Amino acid sequence: MIDIRKFDTLGAADHGWLDARHHFSFAGYHDPSRVHWGSLRVWNDDTIAAKSGFPPHPHSDMEIITYVREGAITHRDSMGNEGRTEAGDVQVMSAGTGVTHSEYNLEDEATRIFQIWIIPDQRGGTPGWGARPFPKDDRAGRFVTLASGLPDDDGALPIRASARVLGATINAGESVTYETALDRHLYLVPATGRIEIDGKVADARDGVAITDVSRFTVTALDDSEIVMVDAA
Repeated sequence: MIDIRKFDTLGAADHGWLDARHHFSFAGYHDPSRVHWGSLRVWNDDTIAAKSGFPPHPHSDMEIITYVREGAITHRDSMGNEGRTEAGDVQVMSAGTGVTHSEYNLEDEATRIFQIWIIPDQRGGTPGWGARPFPKDDRAGRFVTLASGLPDDDGALPIRASARVLGATINAGESVTYETALDRHLYLVPATGRIEIDGKVADARDGVAITDVSRFTVTALDDSEIVMVDAA
C-alpha cells in the first residue's frame, strides 16, 4: 500500500511565531485515521519565526528527532546539553524517564524543521541528546541512515526504537530503490521537489505512507531532498 497524503489535507496551526502542519494527530488537531503509523507518532512540518521558539517544556518516553530543513535550531536541556543544529543536519533526544528542553530559532531568518517523534521500544531509561552534521553530498543519489535503533547502522545517531530515519538527495530524472520487510511502516516526505513512487506522484511536503511493500523505487521529477522513517 502506498498512500499519498497531500499537504493541504494536513492539520494546521498558526501561532504567529510558529506555523505548523501536522501529518498525524497532534495538540488541537485530531484525525482518528491519522493517529500514528506503526511506532511513528508525530511528524510536524514547522516554520519558526526569527528570534522565537519553543520555551522550556518536559517530555518523557519518546524519541524526538529534529531534521533542520532551513536555518538553524538551538537546543538546551535540563541535562546541561546545548547545541546548534544547521540545515541538513539532525539532532536526537531520547526523553527516557523525563527531560526538560527548549528549541529556539536564534537566527535572523525563519527556521524550518521536520519534528519527528517515534515511540520507544521500552519505557524509561536515562535521557540523552546528540546532534550530527550530515553533509548532503554523502547522501546524493542514495538513502543514508541518519538515526537508528536497528543493528548494523553504524555511524547513525542512536535512538531507542526499532526504527531508522533516513535522508536522500536525488537529482531530477534519477531514481533510488529501497528494500525493507513487508511488516514495516514507512513514511516519506519530500522536503523539496516532486517525486514519483511506483507510479504515484507526491509534491514537496506531501506525506507518503507505505506498508505491505518490500521494495519500492523513488524517482525525482525535480531535484529533491527526501526524509523517510522506517518503523516497526
